[in-house]
Amino acid sequence: MAGGTGGADDGTGADGTSTGGRGEPGSSDSLRTFGAVVQALREHSGLSRGDFAPLVRFSTHTVASIEQGRRMPDPAFVERAEAVLGDTGALRKAARHLTRQPGLATWFHAWARREEEALALWTYECRVVPGLLQTEAYARAVTESVPPVKDEEQVDRQVAARLERHELFGRRPPVSFSFVLEQALIERHTGGPETTRELIDNLLLRSSQYNVDLQIMPLRQPDHAGFDGPLMLLETLENKWYGYAEGQRGGMLISDPKEVSILLQRYAKLRSQALTTEDSRSLLKRLRGAL
Repeated sequence: MAGGTGGADDGTGADGTSTGGRGEPGSSDSLRTFGAVVQALREHSGLSRGDFAPLVRFSTHTVASIEQGRRMPDPAFVERAEAVLGDTGALRKAARHLTRQPGLATWFHAWARREEEALALWTYECRVVPGLLQTEAYARAVTESVPPVKDEEQVDRQVAARLERHELFGRRPPVSFSFVLEQALIERHTGGPETTRELIDNLLLRSSQYNVDLQIMPLRQPDHAGFDGPLMLLETLENKWYGYAEGQRGGMLISDPKEVSILLQRYAKLRSQALTTEDSRSLLKRLRGAL
């Protein structure tokens, strides 16, 4: 999805409304400061990260990412950490001053926080290969292609933020991934033949993981449930579903059960219309061989 980062799903209004053009990434100073406070309180309490993680019911990896200022803490993390670390109120107060992650658009933040602890992530894309499946070369080509012109530092920051999200593929407990991608996204050859070969290799690698289903929507599919555009769906640890939709310069987090139900119905239809996972892998191999 566009995400204000040159065409990848990096961009959501926390209140469920479009956030317009606020697409530029922000400073991570507040995240690093918050993380340092968490680490100091944890160490003062005599807890290792391995001890602390189960107490707050987040993975050790997530705790490390928060302490290093690389991830926005979920509100549940703040409350649980407060309880474990003496309930001083310091973390609650510090959390009020947190700004968004560097490299991620403002409107994508609410979704990114939920994404880190999701049970399932489902994505249909018709514009660009999703950020979770992009290679560095493809991410760079996409980021550099979409105006306004960005300097090298901006491009590096946005590409790094996108690639960091790939850690979700190795998370424990594992996330269940489903992707439905339009064949035209690969046929476009974004970045050139070599970038496309690398991209296809990555798609084949990801699709071989036990927790990833990747389906290709063929070029010719008269009956198509995706005419309203791309969509994302997410299931939380509490088994609540959220949807996400995004346009040129804004995104929308969807929490209304009726609206989410419509997206779930559409996604189910898309999966039934797309090629099977096996046929999708065969198509990808043919496309690679034709380069």
